[in-house]
Amino acid sequence: MNLQPVILCGGAGTRLWPLSREQYPKQLLALAGDDTLLQATARRVDKSLSVTGGKVLAPIVVANEDYRFITAEQLRQAGVLPAAIVLEPVGRNTAPALALAALVALQADDTVLVVMPADHVITGVKAFRAAVAQGMAHAEAGKVVTFGIRPTSPETGYGYIRAVKALAGQDECREISAFTEKPDSSTAARYVSSGEYLWNSGIFMMRASVWLNQLQALRPEIVQACRAAFEARTPDRDFLRIGKDAFAGCPSDSIDYAVMEKLPAGLGVVIPLEAGWSDVGAWDALWHLGTRNADNNVLQGDVVTVDTRDTLAIAQSRLLALVGLEDAVVVETPDAVLVAHMDNMQQVKEVVARLKREGRPEADSHRKVYRPWGYYDSIDAGNRFQVKRIVVNPGAAISLQMHHHRAEHWVVVRGTARVTRGAETFLVSENESTFIPTGTRHRLENPGKVPLEIVEVQSGAYLGEDDIVRFEDNYGRK
Repeated sequence: MNLQPVILCGGAGTRLWPLSREQYPKQLLALAGDDTLLQATARRVDKSLSVTGGKVLAPIVVANEDYRFITAEQLRQAGVLPAAIVLEPVGRNTAPALALAALVALQADDTVLVVMPADHVITGVKAFRAAVAQGMAHAEAGKVVTFGIRPTSPETGYGYIRAVKALAGQDECREISAFTEKPDSSTAARYVSSGEYLWNSGIFMMRASVWLNQLQALRPEIVQACRAAFEARTPDRDFLRIGKDAFAGCPSDSIDYAVMEKLPAGLGVVIPLEAGWSDVGAWDALWHLGTRNADNNVLQGDVVTVDTRDTLAIAQSRLLALVGLEDAVVVETPDAVLVAHMDNMQQVKEVVARLKREGRPEADSHRKVYRPWGYYDSIDAGNRFQVKRIVVNPGAAISLQMHHHRAEHWVVVRGTARVTRGAETFLVSENESTFIPTGTRHRLENPGKVPLEIVEVQSGAYLGEDDIVRFEDNYGRK
């Protein structure tokens, strides 16, 4: 039987603010190596994993519509061609997301799904692949397989799996006797001290039909909504759009709450996983994962420390100098800085909630914003002006558009631009410039083989991103 990887990309990662944002969540970040977490997940289960009697298929990716283009681009950079990128018009948690992936998989065959969140770190890839290979036979036989992590502390943010009974002939695989999602602190402490419980890693294996049958038995309204949304699907370039109205009416629930806590006896099995797993749920987890110096600090970027220890410091855009700190987290980005004590990591999400209430853009996006054609970086802004650095990928183009309230000055600093301005089309080379008056239809294209880089100066009474009227777009945006 074939093995179908499923990558769930719906998380927001608010506890890793300011690196992780609503429109650029943590799976798109390179937090533990050169690859982003998404890229590392996609490479984790590939054709190098041996599957008896079958093969490893291209992954099915379930992603939020808002960051679909950067998701596709990161997979392309990693050399991964997905079988499908399924777009969720709204977030409905992991149980509906997996239902959509199962429906996609069943269009070809009732394969074994290996379901992986896109935002986890696994340093022991060889051990992980061995565990997946072990779980394959159980999943083929109709079991629901999960992977358990030996707890090191009474964490309340994880689900706990009680697994005492070893399966006959299996040294490691155990039958699940209880599955408890996120207990209180006293219960978690009791679980850890008993030695009978494992943390739920959030990684699962089962046949596509088994998942849908269990979900139908336990949460039929979710299956009904997902089937209706899937029937209303439409292809859109590299993506599969599902029916928005039907999916918006789907209840929100996790795999754990919807099914795992209610599995019939004997159906669920757990395999202990010793593979350097972390869900990187907060900044202190990244400190534990990182390489520490003589002062027990984990430092990234241009960081200078004096009398500082047991601290995580990340600098993205400037020199960061730390003096006399201990057990601290300091994260610097071009538009925001976080300074916190290591014991208060769970409160970072309260900062994000406050920013959202106040309508602050720092909650949702970085200064650098990715688009399907490249990206722009808002360098400076003031009364009636804004300056951006715009990079357009080779062969790409922004939409044919117009602004009601602003004019734009473009200076080419690298490459050659093809500019449409009203009825005329012309080339602008390095060290040349052009002007786009208010109310004029225009388009910027890169006909070359190197990235096109321009500096754009906007001027006008209103400079918001919603002042865009699109007439044509290569990427299907409205």
